Amino acid sequence: MKSWIGRGAAALCLATPFAIAQAQDSPPTDDEISQEIIVTAQKRATTLQEVPFSIAAMTGDDLTESGATNIVELARNVPGLYIADLGPGQSQVAIRGISAGQVIRDQPGVKESVGIYLDESPISVALFTPDLDLYDLDRVEVLRGPQGTLFGAGSSSGTVRYITAQPDIGNSGGSVDFTINSATDGQMGNDVRGAFNLPLGESAAMRTVVYRSELAGFIDSQYPGRVTREDVNSGERSGGRVAFRFEPSENFVITPRIVFQKLETEGFPRYDFYNILGNTYTTTEPQVRVSERGQITQLQEGLNDDFLMGDLKLEFSFGDVGLTSVTNYIDRQVKVVRDASQLTGSVTDDVGGTAAQVRLDSPLVDDTDLQAFSQELRIGSSGEGPFQWLVGAFYQEADRDYSQTLPTPGYDEILPRGLGAPADTPYYSRLTYDFSQFAVFGEATWRINQHWGLTGGLRYYDFEEDRIITIAGAFADLPHFDELGTTSSDGISPRVILAFNPSKDTQFTAQVARGFRLGGINDPLNVTLCQGNDLDIYGGRPTWDDEEVTNYELGMKSRLADGRLTLNGAVFLSKIDGLQVVADAGSCSSRIILNADAESRGAEVELFYRPNPSWDVGVSATYADAEITESQLITGTPDPIGGIREGNRLPTSPQLQAVATLAYNFPLGAQESYIRLTAQHVGTSYTQLADQEANFGVISNVATRPTGSARLIDFGGIPADTTINFDPELPAYEIVNLRWGFRADDWEAGVFINNLLDERAFLSLDRERGRSARVGFLTNPPRTYGVNLRVKF
Repeated sequence: MKSWIGRGAAALCLATPFAIAQAQDSPPTDDEISQEIIVTAQKRATTLQEVPFSIAAMTGDDLTESGATNIVELARNVPGLYIADLGPGQSQVAIRGISAGQVIRDQPGVKESVGIYLDESPISVALFTPDLDLYDLDRVEVLRGPQGTLFGAGSSSGTVRYITAQPDIGNSGGSVDFTINSATDGQMGNDVRGAFNLPLGESAAMRTVVYRSELAGFIDSQYPGRVTREDVNSGERSGGRVAFRFEPSENFVITPRIVFQKLETEGFPRYDFYNILGNTYTTTEPQVRVSERGQITQLQEGLNDDFLMGDLKLEFSFGDVGLTSVTNYIDRQVKVVRDASQLTGSVTDDVGGTAAQVRLDSPLVDDTDLQAFSQELRIGSSGEGPFQWLVGAFYQEADRDYSQTLPTPGYDEILPRGLGAPADTPYYSRLTYDFSQFAVFGEATWRINQHWGLTGGLRYYDFEEDRIITIAGAFADLPHFDELGTTSSDGISPRVILAFNPSKDTQFTAQVARGFRLGGINDPLNVTLCQGNDLDIYGGRPTWDDEEVTNYELGMKSRLADGRLTLNGAVFLSKIDGLQVVADAGSCSSRIILNADAESRGAEVELFYRPNPSWDVGVSATYADAEITESQLITGTPDPIGGIREGNRLPTSPQLQAVATLAYNFPLGAQESYIRLTAQHVGTSYTQLADQEANFGVISNVATRPTGSARLIDFGGIPADTTINFDPELPAYEIVNLRWGFRADDWEAGVFINNLLDERAFLSLDRERGRSARVGFLTNPPRTYGVNLRVKF
C-alpha cells in the first residue's frame, strides 16, 4: 500500500444492492472484499464492517441502479432517513423520528438537526439544504443517531455524507449520462451529466463534473376568471464541480475544489385544499374546484438558489500519525417569491377592505445572502495497531442577511403606511446574523482483544450569535429599527461504545452518545395582527435554548449463510432535552421557537439476502415512537402552547418506514441485465405539533368557534355557520419504483417508472395565517416514465 493517504481508499464494489456494516476482526478473504466498502464515518478510513454504530452506505453503482439523483430519491432506499420534500432546494431532513416540525422560510435563525456534508465540508442549512446532483459519487454514508462528538452542531439525530469520486492520478476517462422523463399529466424533463478525469503529469490529476437538468412541472394553477396555468412548478438545475489532487510527495496530498450550482423553479409542488381567493364555498364569487394536483395562485411563485463552495484539504503523513486540514468557504444567495395575496387579503377583509382590495397582488419576497467559513484541523493515528485515536479543533463563522418584503400596490389606501416602510409595503423586515462557534474534540478506539473493543469520545463547543433586526409596515408592531438580539452557549458532547465480537461475522454493540443543536433568537410578533390573548401566550420569548439528544442504543450486525445473508438490528432510546418546537403564534401571523422535553423510542432492522448471483432481496424498516414527555399549558386552561402536550407525536417524521428491494440479474446476449423493484412505505405523520390538537382541522365561520380553530374569512359570500373540515394528519403512502437496466463494459442503459402506482402523497401541511387564509399540502411527482443512457470512456 502506497501510504495511509494513497489511492487505496476508494470504495470497493458491493455484491448486494445495499451495504450494511458487519463486524470483522480478522483480514478479509478475497470473496469478502467484494462485499466491502471503505468509509470515513469516524474521520479515518475503515471498512464498513468495522464501524461500531448504525451506518448505511450506498455506492455510486447502487445509486445508478436505484435511479437516485438527489437526496429525496436517496431516502427512499434508507429506512430511518426521512425527507420532508418541500420542493427542489427546500428539503428538510430527519433521522429516527427526531424532529420538531417543518421549518418555515421566514425562520432564518433555526439550525439543522441532521448534518449534511459534501466529503468533509458542512453544507447544510436548516431549511435550504442544497439540492445537489448525486452524479459521480463514490458513495453516500448515512450515520444514524447523534454524531455530536466528531461532527458537532447540527448532527443531533444523525449525519448524511456525500463522498465524491476523487481525482485519479495515472488514469484518464469519464462518462456522459442522458435521461429523458415524462410525468403523468405533467411536463417532459431531462438530465445531461458528465464526468471527466485527467492526469496532470505523474503526481497530479483533475476531475470535473458538470450537469444540467430540466425539472418537469406537474402542478396546475387555477384562479377565478383566468385561464389555467399548467405545470407551474417546473424548474432548471445546472452546476458542477472541479477538483484537483496534487501529491508533491508520498507523505503530502493537496486537494482543492470548487463546487457551484444554480437552481431555479417557477412554483412549488402544493395542492390547495382551501384558499379564500378561490374555493367551492363562495356564493357571490366564481367557485373554483382545483384538480388533485392544482392550486390557487394569482402570481408566479418561484425560487432562485445560487450556491458556490470552495474547499481545500491538506493531508500530511508522519509515519503512523496523520495530520488533516479542511478549509471551507460557502457563498449562497437564495430568493423565494410566494404569492401571499390570500394572506394579505385576509387582513384586508378584517379591516373592512373592498372585494377588489382583498384581491390585490401581494408577493412576499424572501432574500437570503449567506457567507460561511469553517476550518477543521485534526491529527490521528494511521497505523494498524489495536489503539486508534484522533484529536482536533473546529472553527466556523457565518454572516447571513435575510429580508422579507411584501410589495402590495395600492395598500397605503387601505392602512396607513407604517413608519420606516416603503410605499405600499405592509410588511418590511431586514435581519443580519453574525454567528461563530469553536470546538475541540477527540475520539479513540481500543481493540482490547479479538472479541472486545471500546470507543470513547468527547467534544466541547462554544458558540455565540448576534442578530440585528429592522421590522416596519402596517402589519408589524411599532417599528423595530436596528434592534439587537444575542444568544450564546457552551457544552460537551460525549460518546462511549462497547463492541463485542463473538465471531468474525457477528458484532454486538452498546452505546451512549449525545448530539446537540444550537439555539437562537426569536423574531418579534406582528402585534397588530394578534387577536384574543395570543400576544400574552406567545410574547416574551426572545430566545430559545440548545437542543440536546442523549441516545442509548443496543445494536447487532451479523453475516450468515456463508456471507449470503446480512441481518442487522438496533433498539434505541433518545432523550431530547430542549426540543426546538416550531410553533405558529396563533393569529399573530408569526412563528416562534419553543423548547420542550421529548423522547424517541424505536428499533430498526435490515435484512439482505443473496441466495445466488441472480437474486438480491432486501427488507429494512425503522419504527420510532417519538413524543412529547411534558406538557406546557396556557395558564388557567387545559390547552397546550404550540401543541406541547404530553403524548403528542413529534411531527414531520412517521412512526414507521419500510423499504423492500427485489433485484434479478441475468445475462442478455453479450450484456448483463437487471430488473430492480423498490417499494417504500411511509406511515402517517403531522407537520407541526399543534396539528394534533382537537378541532385543528376545523375552520368555522361562526361567532363562537371551537378552541384551536381558525375563523373562516367572510369573503365571497361564504354562508354563515359554514364549517370546513380537513384532516391535518398526513396519511400513509407507498412509492414503488421499477427499473430495467442493461450493462456492458463501456455503456449502461435503463428504462424506469418512478411512482409506479401514481400515489399522491401529502408530504407537509402548508397554511397561511393559521388556517384562515389558505390550507394546502405539499405533494410528490406523479407517475414518471423515463429512459437513461450512460456512456463510459
